Amino acid sequence: MAANGIIAALILSTLYFGREVFVPIALAVLLSFVLAPLVGLVQHLRAPRGVAVVTVVVLAFTVIFALGSLLAGQLSQLAGDLPKYQTTISEKISSLRQQTAGRGTLERASEMLKDLGQELDRPKAGPTAPATPAALPATPPAQPVPVEVRQPDPGALESLRTLISPLIHPLATTFIIVIFVIFILLQREDLRNRLIRLAGSHDLQRTTAALDDAARRLSRFFLIQLAVNSGFGIAIGLGLWAIGVPSAILWGILAGVLRFVPYIGAFIGAAFPLTLAIAVDPSWTMVIWTAALFILVEPIVGHVIEPMLYGHNTGLSPIAVVTSATLWTALWGPIGLVLATPLTVCLVVIGRHVERLAFLDIMFGDRPALSPPEIFYQRMLAGDPTEAADKAEEYLKTKSLTSYYDQVAMAGLRLAQTDHERGALTVKRLDKIRDTVAEFASDLAEEEPRPAPAEDATTDVEANVALDSTIEEVPMPGLPVLQREQLPAEWQSANPVLCIAARSTLDEAAGILLAQLISSHGLPARVEPAQALSTKNIFALDTSGVAMICLVCLDTTALAHVRYAVRRMRRKAPQAQIVLCCFGREMTDAELEQLLDGAKVDRTAPSLVEALAACLEAASPGATHGLLEKPAAGIVNAA
Repeated sequence: MAANGIIAALILSTLYFGREVFVPIALAVLLSFVLAPLVGLVQHLRAPRGVAVVTVVVLAFTVIFALGSLLAGQLSQLAGDLPKYQTTISEKISSLRQQTAGRGTLERASEMLKDLGQELDRPKAGPTAPATPAALPATPPAQPVPVEVRQPDPGALESLRTLISPLIHPLATTFIIVIFVIFILLQREDLRNRLIRLAGSHDLQRTTAALDDAARRLSRFFLIQLAVNSGFGIAIGLGLWAIGVPSAILWGILAGVLRFVPYIGAFIGAAFPLTLAIAVDPSWTMVIWTAALFILVEPIVGHVIEPMLYGHNTGLSPIAVVTSATLWTALWGPIGLVLATPLTVCLVVIGRHVERLAFLDIMFGDRPALSPPEIFYQRMLAGDPTEAADKAEEYLKTKSLTSYYDQVAMAGLRLAQTDHERGALTVKRLDKIRDTVAEFASDLAEEEPRPAPAEDATTDVEANVALDSTIEEVPMPGLPVLQREQLPAEWQSANPVLCIAARSTLDEAAGILLAQLISSHGLPARVEPAQALSTKNIFALDTSGVAMICLVCLDTTALAHVRYAVRRMRRKAPQAQIVLCCFGREMTDAELEQLLDGAKVDRTAPSLVEALAACLEAASPGATHGLLEKPAAGIVNAA
């Protein structure tokens, strides 16, 4: 830990003291991402790569220099006009004072402090000088002799040095950036290979494809972001020009540049023209129109245009954005504030594709640090069913409740089962997990089993990660919602399906999910705890009207216990079909055969989807097989 802290301190120190070198390199890297697609476009016109790179770089910096000249002219004009606005500001301050009824407390306190300050600054009276004898005439005080220091007139070389000196550093930095951009664009593949070598990847093909994909994504992201922010600046500039705010071009360019700074960039860009509008217009009309312009344009760009082009999310967590902005500003000053988000996006993308740098994605990325099943398990441990249900509803906008229960919730319960087997969960914790799962399932009881239309897809990051990690194992047409009046007579009771826990409280939690899923497809189901299988309670168990019993088991190591539980249920409800739902770890054929030895079950289902399919198939009128579009693997006849 100490070694990592020392390394981090060395890296930060290097970035700070070497900012004169690293800032041009960072700007060159970001510009290369923006210009790479344009270089490829020129190469498609059969231009040599070197010619394409030089052409694109020269055009890009010509545009940059033109914008710089325009900004310099606007700033010079604004500096010349500033004295004219002093009178307007004074008049507005006087107007505000006159409109304030009476003298406020702060104003009275200010005047009191001012009087005290004058009293303290009054010079102290010195001792009275002794009387001068009348015979001696008064000597007049000596007057100081004025001295003026004059510098010799500078020569031609000194004047030239004074003129050029402020320009040397910016020109040198620009020259370095140009050189780096050209070499990065010419040596892209070589730099990529060196990064792969530095990362030490053992899978060159996969890493190469990943980095190429990351480079294309970053190029597209930065290019579109540049276009969007440029459009934002143009819209602001034209709007300010129409309103009559001086130097509208300057504020438009500044607004476009500052919009690269997330969250606060637009507010900073609006502060300058708003302040100038106060100084220019004697009334408040210009200020109101300027504020309305930013309030109208920013939401349209941020919440309509950006999501349509590349999504509003940059791939960074909010805390990472704020932290990176603070860090880069402290290291590199104002230029670091503008570069903070692009640089951090680059680090996160590299972290997602290079195994050794994965900590960058964990630290700064917006992707959850835990997998979807781990997040579900953690929320069940914390007793937070509401948050879990909210995220599940985002997931259900695209995929089915069946896939979420099967591949996220049930996987989370398997993690709990692993902790239970190693003795990490107390009885109290197990009861809390079961109660939280029951409340979570109740919150989703009204959800449709089929997903919503694709255009209503979620934008939640956590839900998208869960969507990417799950698949629809059974096509939705294969799992219909049954109508009660069309069910066979033996399936029309109040609760034709009984889900019963085989051994533990976690089995009961899994049974709750299965029962709610079966009920959502038109088959009412109820859940019983594992205690109902004991010798004492089995006789009191109500099995009237039960057509199918789902014996839910997450602990696949207790084979003997499961066999005896099946035998008891067979004796208690001989009329019912029994499905053994082994939702724990995947079992081998030998283990399955050992489990079924002596246990007369009708089917086994190693997953939630297959247990649901078995129930729906058995309850379908006149159907034995063929209800599903494809047979559910793992559903076997064991009778």
